[in-house]
Amino acid sequence: MNDEVNENLPENTHENKETITRVTGMYKDWFLDYASYVILERAVPAIEDGFKPVQRRIMHSMKDLDDGRYNKVANIVGHTMQYHPHGDASIADAMVQIGQKDLLIDTQGNWGNILTGDSAAASRYIEARLSKFGLDVVFNPKITEWQNSYDGRRKEPVNLPVMFPLLLAQGGEGIAVGLSTKILPHNFIELIEASIKHLKGKRFSLFPDFPTAGIADFSDYKDGLRGGRVRVRAKIAQQDKSTLLISEIPFGTNTSSLIDSILKANDKGKIKIKKIEDNTAANVEILVHLPNGISPDKTIDALYAFTNCEISISPLGCVIENNKPLFIGVSEMLRRSTDNTVQLLKKELEIRLGEFEEQWHFASLERIFIENRIYRDIEEEETWEGVIQAIDSGLKPHIAHLKRAITEDDIVRLTEIRIKRISKFDIDKAQQKIEALEAQIAEIKHHLEHLIDYAIAYFERLKKEYGAGKERKTEIRVFDDVDATKVVIRNTKLYVNREEGFIGTSLKKNEYVCDCSDIDDIIVFTKEGKMVVTKVDSKTFIGKDIIHVAVFKKKDKRTIYNMVYRDGKKGPSYIKRFAVTSMTRDKEYDMTNGAKQSTVWYFSANPNGEAEVITVYLRQVGSIKKLKWDIDFADVKIKGRSSKGNLVTKHAIKKVELKEKGVSTLKPRKIWFDETVRRLNVDGRGELVGEFKGEDRILVITQSGLVKTIIPEVTTHFEDDMIVMEKWIPNKPISVIYFEGEKERYYVKRFLVENESKEEVVISNHENSRLEIVSTDWRPMAEVVFAKERGKERKENMEVNLEAFIAVKGITALGNQLTKEKVNQIDLLEPLPYDAPETTAAQDVEVVDDEEITANSEQLNTTNPKSATTTDSEESDKPGNIDDTGQATLF
Repeated sequence: MNDEVNENLPENTHENKETITRVTGMYKDWFLDYASYVILERAVPAIEDGFKPVQRRIMHSMKDLDDGRYNKVANIVGHTMQYHPHGDASIADAMVQIGQKDLLIDTQGNWGNILTGDSAAASRYIEARLSKFGLDVVFNPKITEWQNSYDGRRKEPVNLPVMFPLLLAQGGEGIAVGLSTKILPHNFIELIEASIKHLKGKRFSLFPDFPTAGIADFSDYKDGLRGGRVRVRAKIAQQDKSTLLISEIPFGTNTSSLIDSILKANDKGKIKIKKIEDNTAANVEILVHLPNGISPDKTIDALYAFTNCEISISPLGCVIENNKPLFIGVSEMLRRSTDNTVQLLKKELEIRLGEFEEQWHFASLERIFIENRIYRDIEEEETWEGVIQAIDSGLKPHIAHLKRAITEDDIVRLTEIRIKRISKFDIDKAQQKIEALEAQIAEIKHHLEHLIDYAIAYFERLKKEYGAGKERKTEIRVFDDVDATKVVIRNTKLYVNREEGFIGTSLKKNEYVCDCSDIDDIIVFTKEGKMVVTKVDSKTFIGKDIIHVAVFKKKDKRTIYNMVYRDGKKGPSYIKRFAVTSMTRDKEYDMTNGAKQSTVWYFSANPNGEAEVITVYLRQVGSIKKLKWDIDFADVKIKGRSSKGNLVTKHAIKKVELKEKGVSTLKPRKIWFDETVRRLNVDGRGELVGEFKGEDRILVITQSGLVKTIIPEVTTHFEDDMIVMEKWIPNKPISVIYFEGEKERYYVKRFLVENESKEEVVISNHENSRLEIVSTDWRPMAEVVFAKERGKERKENMEVNLEAFIAVKGITALGNQLTKEKVNQIDLLEPLPYDAPETTAAQDVEVVDDEEITANSEQLNTTNPKSATTTDSEESDKPGNIDDTGQATLF
């Protein structure tokens, strides 16, 4: 190539030199031309109409062929190839994608299924035509700018005059050369409402709405710009104790890919399922059957953590404007689309105004021409010029009211009026036609003067005519992050060789510790007082003489470790209580004071802050009088793991024994319910449910009549129809008024939840039975409003004391009939006063912050151990929360 220039540039002074070849000329331009073509002509939609070139050409071809009937897609594809210089397969695929969005194309035949991922039938078997909406908002040849097609034989639109934010409604995705776009689909009705708000000068916000529905968290959407993120989840409900129902799936997935991801997670041991049934047809229905003993709530979270039941989508708003890529948010896209719609409406009105004014002008000339018999003036004219001149002269006395001058074309049109029309000319009808045109002209001028109001009315019309059935499908919700370590199935076993200091999953000949997963962290303590947190592995060396090993949970504020240790080879012994909330993985921490040859006399791990009583035995050395005494860990404050602790004794200890197990010394845990994410939490978000100890439970009642009590776990899922959720008081009656479908009467029942582990339904299973009122007050009151019957006066409202109306019976009892009269409604009133029985408050010890080791710790009073104090200073590391079983170790 003559345009190619080679330059040998020395890279370095070494013997082997690289040769760098610079390319210029034709090669330099080819790649840029190719990249520009892919960006502009294939991958990225235009902001003006929201179409990629292939989509625009398909729509134009369908308009060419439109006669109100269906056309074979193969025929439309062939016609489109007159405008689109590519293969038929790419055109057919693009057309199927438009058709599956159910907006612009009215489809017939098998067009595939976005839910299952099934592809469409061949283009020769399926048919299509433009939808009414497409014809309404996409086409107007009078305001369309045209250009030559690729071969110059035909005209094609530069951009279609789309008068709707179509790009946001359909979404768009494409990958070009060094550039990509991903605009998510938005809700039809919400786009119209946002356009109206923009025209009114009000603020608006837009969030995607997916055709596959699902649940989405748009808190990090960032208006669809680069760097944003959308989290989308499948809708999963518990059908029964061993079955989960997936009824909606995330956008970008289908039932096949979703099931594959679930099966892979099951094969890897992340979740445990028995089998999967896919009953999807018009709606998604995937049944996930669970083995016995597997928690449905935990499995739901595991599905979100380890499968495509939750995916993350990164939007990227990129469009073409003036043949250049433009990165833009969805709000600005809507503003520009709405403003463009206003300008197109203005052009349309101006064209219609011109047409009506022309009609009015000629109708007025026609009336003057016929009413004043000017056509007779041309009878004696022998030349065409004479005819034109005669008509022009005859019109002049009557044209003062016309809005423009008369042209020769106007006169020529007058000469083309037939004699039959002149003979049947009706002056009154002609005047009515002129007045009707004047009214239309006045109306259009009014619209032009109030263009924004006209545009608002236009959008409201679109909403009224086409908005039915286009309500939001995707539920907007804020998600809590799923902690994978809390929901993963324990798919392997952990073993320990305490003497040699090894832990791992391959040490099957050694001591079994617990079940674990391959993503768990393991916390280990040795007799020297060292602590290490490490990942699960087949075999890991920690250090000899392991005294405690367990699965570690991050931010654990309730697992408290009790320890007595000797400082150094012959030093004093100390007692301490601490929690481990944060650490660096695989870093060794010293739980003693740091002296060499320190040893641990006693160690226990307590999942709920339990404080046991121990007995300390001293060696008989010298004149020591007291060789044995008890210490209660409840008298020792919970401090940081780095605290030195309180002095037990300076003398040599013979042994330390457990005397009696203790109870929790932590305050009851406060639990809140966050309505936004419909989850429990301990972080103070939402409404306080109550303070809970280990045995306390939560009462849950749903609109369907299901009553159950549950352990307050932050992973619990709550049904959408939940109407009661509060701390359960076992001796507090629950009052219910329900409509019994078979007997068609209202009944009242009061009951206690006797079996805390069993779910009960408190209404009959008749299809017309329904729950009307639920009260957990001690002495509830209700008001019955009776229906008015024909020919009778309305019966006065009745107040009912439910406590007096019926005694507490079993949960499955029918109850007492409330009334035989027809009831209009039942309302719950303020309850009667009642002094609830007092419960004895536990004397709990609060966890304090971690504390630094100091040089001067006060010695525990050996004659009265319960008077121990400490002067350790505080540090910022705070204690934390775990549910493992406590373990005590004696040495």
